[in-house]
Amino acid sequence: MANNNRPKAVILVSGGLDSATVLAIAQKQGFECYALSFNYGQRHIAELISAKKVIDFFKVKEHKIFEINLGQFGGSALTDNNIDVPVSGLTEGIPITYVPARNTIMLSIALGWAEVLGANDIFYGANAVDYSGYPDCRPAYVKSFENMANLATQAGIEGHKLKIHTPIIDLTKAEIIQLGTGLGVDYSITVSCYQANEKGQACGVCDSCRLRKAGFKSSDIKDSTRYFA
Repeated sequence: MANNNRPKAVILVSGGLDSATVLAIAQKQGFECYALSFNYGQRHIAELISAKKVIDFFKVKEHKIFEINLGQFGGSALTDNNIDVPVSGLTEGIPITYVPARNTIMLSIALGWAEVLGANDIFYGANAVDYSGYPDCRPAYVKSFENMANLATQAGIEGHKLKIHTPIIDLTKAEIIQLGTGLGVDYSITVSCYQANEKGQACGVCDSCRLRKAGFKSSDIKDSTRYFA
């Protein structure tokens, strides 16, 4: 018989390695999971196909794909086809693959859905160790957004405090892979590449691919990623 007393949580699921691991963690912690993905005008649309595979794999309660075209602004190699995805390796500073305000927009929408659901918990795959230097993946940002959320919502004002969970924020990519493998995550259905093709095959040379490759190598777990290069 299903347990109808589990707390609800909204999980941001991109279809990548990190968000799949976070979803597994939320389920392990006993949450009834509601998955939220975004079609935001990204060039790597294969991630949404992967997100659906991840959702089916974990059999979540509900999955929504929210449409919002950040490509109207451009300004990022992930949303502007006139800007090439860098493939020469990680560099200092914030890379051109940073999408302005992306996590703030996504978390705000997740916040709205959480209020409607009566959920007090939101999970997302922020990571501040093996990552590309995005400012909206840092602990200070997460804490500030959580504070804002509890000031700006009816739930927060009425004492139903919202919690932003970032369970992998302090983990290396290898540690994330080891943790997810222990939780049964099938990483072969995930896509992390910034320029994956329509079949979900990865380039192997963008920043995200480099971090993923290094993580599998350090974890001593076989890399099941499908590459086209």
